[in-house]
Amino acid sequence: MPLPQRTVYIVDENSNYNRIDKFLRHTLKDFKLSSIYKLLRTGCVRVNGKKIKNPAHKIEIGDRVTVEYSGKIEYLLRLKESRKPVPYNIPFNILYEDDDLLIIDKPPGISMHPGKGIQIITLMEGLMGYGERKGFKPFLVHRLDKHTSGVLIVAKKLDNARKLTTLFRERKIDKYYLTLVKGKPSKRKEHLKQQVNGVNEELYYEVHKTFGDSSLLMVKLMTGKKHQIRRQCASIGHPVVGDDVYGDRNFNRKFKKDHGLRRYFLHCHKMSFKHPKTGELIQVVSELPDDLKRVLRSLESS
Repeated sequence: MPLPQRTVYIVDENSNYNRIDKFLRHTLKDFKLSSIYKLLRTGCVRVNGKKIKNPAHKIEIGDRVTVEYSGKIEYLLRLKESRKPVPYNIPFNILYEDDDLLIIDKPPGISMHPGKGIQIITLMEGLMGYGERKGFKPFLVHRLDKHTSGVLIVAKKLDNARKLTTLFRERKIDKYYLTLVKGKPSKRKEHLKQQVNGVNEELYYEVHKTFGDSSLLMVKLMTGKKHQIRRQCASIGHPVVGDDVYGDRNFNRKFKKDHGLRRYFLHCHKMSFKHPKTGELIQVVSELPDDLKRVLRSLESS
C-alpha cells in the first residue's frame, strides 16, 4: 500500500478540528500517532502552501492541507487491529472459586488478552470458555505479565469487579511475589519508593535466601504498575534474573545456560483481601511452578 508522494486535503465543516495535529489524527486514521507528529516535525505537512511544524497550528474551513512523504509506509501505519477474543477450553489450576470470584494459578508464557501481533490463544479466551461452561462472564481486575506466573483474581460479576478494582486502588489487597535477583542486596529488608513519569511506585522486599551470585526475594507490592518489580529491582542494581529488558543480558545468558531458566524469575505467590461481597478474609497461595523449582534446585546443588 504505497503512500502517494503528495496528498491534498481540504478542511470542511466536518473536519475542522481547530488544530492541525487533530485534523491529521482524524484524517490519517491508519497512521500511528507518533508517525503523525514525525510528519509534522520533519516538514512533511503544509497548510495553504506554508510548511507547518507546530502541532497546535490553527486551521480553518477551506484550508488546503498537503501531506508529502517518500519512504516505506509500513513504518508509519498502525499494526493490524487486535483480533477479537474467542472462547477456548483451557485447563486451569483453580485456587479458589465461589459464586462471585474465581482465582486461578496463571501459568507462565500465556498472554492475558489478544493484542496486536498476538495470534495464539490467550488467558482471557480460556476464562471466557470456562465462563460459558459455568454460566458467568469473567472480568479481569488486574494483570500479570506474559511470563509471570501465579495468583490471578477474576470477578464473575461486574459489581464485584468494580469493588475489587477499588480494593486494588486503595491498597487493600496484599500482594506477595517471589523473585530471583542478580547479586546480594546489602540490606536484608528494604522499602523502595520511586517516581516514574510522576507516578509513585512502592514495594517492600525481604531476602528469603541467598546463593552464589543471586538472591531469592519475597516482595510485597504496594502499588501495581506495569513491570514495577522488574524496574525497581533493576534501579537498585539487582535486576530480576532472566529479564533482558531491565536486567543484565550477559549475566542472564550464562545463568540460563548453567541453570536452565527459560523466562524471567517472577511469581505471584500470595494474595489476601476481604471478599467484596461477604467481607470474609480470603488468602490464596500459589507455590512456585516446577520450572522455577528446578532452577532453585540447580542453584542449591552448584
